[in-house]
Amino acid sequence: MLDFLSIDVGTIIFTLCNLLILFLVFKKFLFGRVYKILDERQNDVTETYNKADESLEHAKSLESEYSALMQGAKEESAEIIRNASKKAQQRSDEIISDAKREAGTILAKADEDVEREKKRAQNELRGEISELAVLVAQKVVEKEINEADHDRFINDFIENVGDLK
Repeated sequence: MLDFLSIDVGTIIFTLCNLLILFLVFKKFLFGRVYKILDERQNDVTETYNKADESLEHAKSLESEYSALMQGAKEESAEIIRNASKKAQQRSDEIISDAKREAGTILAKADEDVEREKKRAQNELRGEISELAVLVAQKVVEKEINEADHDRFINDFIENVGDLK
């Protein structure tokens, strides 16, 4: 029974040689491929991180360009609004000025028309008064007037002049 527990140096050396040969075969055929796959994976991971960093930098630059463009667009729109407001105010002032000038012209023309109409009415009134005076004078000449007739003619004349106004 003790043979079972005994240590055989030859078997140990043979096992160690087999282990060494197996290690060398694995190293020659397996470890190279495994290391190659691990290196490729490491390169892929590194490349992915580099691309992600580049994309992040590109995104940041695009964001800053976008922000600058938006700020420029806001300033430009504010300037456009200011210019449009200024033009609208100027146009409003021009329209009001033109309307005032036109109203003044219309009022002046209306005053002239009123004055002309007034003079025409006065001339017509003078003509009618002259005609009445001539008629009265004619009647006076045609007949001999007594004092009562004379008062009546004057009163008629005054009444007719009052109707002409």
